[in-house]
Amino acid sequence: MVSGDETTVALVLAGGIGSRLYPASRADRPKQFLPIGGEESLLARTVERADFADEVVVATRPRFADEIGDHAPGADVLVEPDGKDTGPALTYATHRLREAYGDDAVIVALPSDHYVGDDDAFRGTMAAGARVARETDRLVTFGVAPERPETGYGYIEPGTARTAAGDDFHEVGAFHEKPDAETAREYVEAGYRWNSGMFAWTPAAFLDAAAESPLGPLVEALDAGDPAAGFDAVDPVSVDYAVLERADEVAVVDAAFAWDDLGSWDALDRVLEPDGDGNVTAGDHLTIDAADNVVVSDDKHVSLVGVSGLAVVAYDDRVLVVPKGEAQRVRELVSLLSEEGSF
Repeated sequence: MVSGDETTVALVLAGGIGSRLYPASRADRPKQFLPIGGEESLLARTVERADFADEVVVATRPRFADEIGDHAPGADVLVEPDGKDTGPALTYATHRLREAYGDDAVIVALPSDHYVGDDDAFRGTMAAGARVARETDRLVTFGVAPERPETGYGYIEPGTARTAAGDDFHEVGAFHEKPDAETAREYVEAGYRWNSGMFAWTPAAFLDAAAESPLGPLVEALDAGDPAAGFDAVDPVSVDYAVLERADEVAVVDAAFAWDDLGSWDALDRVLEPDGDGNVTAGDHLTIDAADNVVVSDDKHVSLVGVSGLAVVAYDDRVLVVPKGEAQRVRELVSLLSEEGSF
């Protein structure tokens, strides 16, 4: 890592597991290492489209560090002391990147497990967000125009429209947690954006805000050179809840591309082309009188007869069958498996 004036650093977050994509995603095989919706892994594709930045750094937890090079051979790797959600992860990474690149850098934080429909539009949007962060000293989040009243995403209420360095943005009026179905419809009608979980900021702007948040003890410990004590002093928390929702100066830049966080198996309906019966498939399969299913396997043949609306996933020695409408409940299953030590 070499310091430079006005460097843009793409910080790719690759420390999560993606448990709702069990059994493809397991404790030792996180979602970002899977080739969902393409030939390359989600992490590899994220790093490839991060070439809008001067530097690319992949942040991960110790158990995945040795495998990052298989998916992102040209990126630097930053290993966080512990996995405690995006709040501690981004605080630690931002502090480390400030040491490497200085306070004039802009960090663009990117989850490694999202679907993006247009890489060129993605690059343009991220570059615009970086410019807004540099010119305004605001924390920047990227909002996606909703395609449906989704209950699985948080929402951003845009406020006053602004322009900086020729780039349009809105002040953030408010963040809203994942809504119920009726509230989600109201949010869409009101012009709210989906909260994509992608951000841009200068190190000074973020760390100043984090110091006044529940992550304050971590910032203090990092300043003192004791990251382990800092991680011990804070609870797992998302960066949205800990920092963004409490900060005064937050901007939202509209994303000019199709986006999905691929959080559960029913998301494949939105990113893969269905067959004539509406089945979305990846792997060896056969269907008879079966429609509107998601069928995914590694090297196993899967046959479906006379069923509809299911997600059927076969990986390793595990098989998952769940109605697509209840795909989010896979998280409950993973909790039970984790308690048994078999996830």
